[in-house]
Amino acid sequence: MNRKLVIACIIVTTVVVFISVTIVIIYYKKVRKILENAAAIIKDANNGQFYEKRYDESMLSYLEAKFYEYISAAEVSRNNIINERDRIKGLISDISHQTKTPISNIMLFAQILDEQELDKNSRKYVQAIIEQSDKLDFLVRSLIKTSRLEAGIISLHPEYNNCMPMLEMVFNQIAPKAEQKGIVLNLNVTDAAAVFDVKWTTEALYNIADNAVKYTPAGGMITIEVVKYELFIVIKVTDNGIGIKEDEAAQIFGRFYRSPDVRDREGVGLGLYLARQIVSGEGGYIKVKSEYGHGSVFFVYLRS
Repeated sequence: MNRKLVIACIIVTTVVVFISVTIVIIYYKKVRKILENAAAIIKDANNGQFYEKRYDESMLSYLEAKFYEYISAAEVSRNNIINERDRIKGLISDISHQTKTPISNIMLFAQILDEQELDKNSRKYVQAIIEQSDKLDFLVRSLIKTSRLEAGIISLHPEYNNCMPMLEMVFNQIAPKAEQKGIVLNLNVTDAAAVFDVKWTTEALYNIADNAVKYTPAGGMITIEVVKYELFIVIKVTDNGIGIKEDEAAQIFGRFYRSPDVRDREGVGLGLYLARQIVSGEGGYIKVKSEYGHGSVFFVYLRS
């Protein structure tokens, strides 16, 4: 009796195991089929060839339908982004075209007036027109550059380059302003190289150095130097100017942000914002260390 019971238990156990294994295999094949179809759907979607293949009430059909809804929505969003980018591109082009000639004419006529014999008050007004025209020209150009960068119209092309030629360009651009204010400008020679877009990184560094000149008093000093590390380099722009308050250090890279302490000076609050956009677009970043009243150090990190 016991032997028969043992045999029966063995048989039942074997049948249960067999059925369980069969169920697992069937389920595995079903899941694998769903995953293979999902992979095929994604592949077709990437190639722009996806369409629903099944129209029954199965889970696979439901999955395909949901994928189709998602991909259709994504395609609509992509087209909307492309259309919006084209619209922005056209708008920027119109602004650039429509403002270039009037601003140039105002600046030209103001310079002609400045060359005439004028009384003291008239010359003061002409100088004011020239200064404001320059500021307007700078603002429009900065807005166009920023908008193009944000809209993806301007693309960065970082390449492995020597840093010294770029630093010399920045030095030569800001040297006249520094000399005019009586600021000592130093550029340390370096053999460092890094990955950056020459044109736009020059613009970013110019904006930082120009700010240093702008906010450093006569007789001050500005130093541009490079520190090399194994995986990156750091371009340091050091000044002994007015410095930045601790609670404002995180805000100065914001669009149009200007400290209340410098709002009576020239500037529109786009230079540092544009600099950070450019450098971050190249895979680098910018930070600042400053002591209010004693100067600032801007650090530009680039991949080497």
